[in-house]
Amino acid sequence: MSRTSPADGIRFAFGTLTALPVRLTRWDRTAARAGMQCAPLAGLVVGLCAAGVGGALTALGAGPLLAATATAAAPAALTRGLHLDGLADTADGLGSAKPADDALRIMKQSDIGPFGVITLLFVLLAQVAVLFQLYEASWARGAFAAVVSATAARLALTVAARDGVPPARPEGLGAAVAGVVPRARAAGVAVLVVAAAAGAGLLFGPAGAVRGAAAVVLALGAAELLLRHCVRRFGGVTGDVFGGLAETAATGTLIVLALG
Repeated sequence: MSRTSPADGIRFAFGTLTALPVRLTRWDRTAARAGMQCAPLAGLVVGLCAAGVGGALTALGAGPLLAATATAAAPAALTRGLHLDGLADTADGLGSAKPADDALRIMKQSDIGPFGVITLLFVLLAQVAVLFQLYEASWARGAFAAVVSATAARLALTVAARDGVPPARPEGLGAAVAGVVPRARAAGVAVLVVAAAAGAGLLFGPAGAVRGAAAVVLALGAAELLLRHCVRRFGGVTGDVFGGLAETAATGTLIVLALG
């Protein structure tokens, strides 16, 4: 098995999980293993960009609703809507109630069905509503939520790429990354991200630290429930499922941060 450099893993993470101009140097299982372990780093950068957009609009006098909308739109733009598209396709596949092969064919179609449209509508409304609430309190709270939610979204992909999770198809991004991350590594990355969220939450006092850590943990729990359901329904994971997991974790993180 060939070795990868840290740069190969970072390029894989940014090249596959964002639309940033990063050139992939390797596309193999070894690079995928390193890349999926670096996925939260890609999320951190996306979150910082989203927070920067919201902050810039706030500084220019925009209200919290516009800042929230732009902050929710930034991750979509930085991924060319890949994760939202995956969420919609996963919703259509699950909502079809058809056997696995038929559901997978529905997910590969280029159009979006009613289940996908409804899911996108409510997910984006929830994200904007939470960010509006937090920006209304202060820019710092909105920015914190943007960064933590984007990082947690990509952490969910690291955990979903652990060994033992099969691909639903023999080709595509899902097959390239399914099962590449050792479980111990996935758990270690998760612990680091939870600790980082708690540390950043200390900016808002001890309660902020608890809320930051809890948001990531509960978001991972929600993504895990969806992952297990998709594996049962489809026989494994696909690139669309990974997109659905990312948006589920991001939205779950935001909702927890809005509570209390």
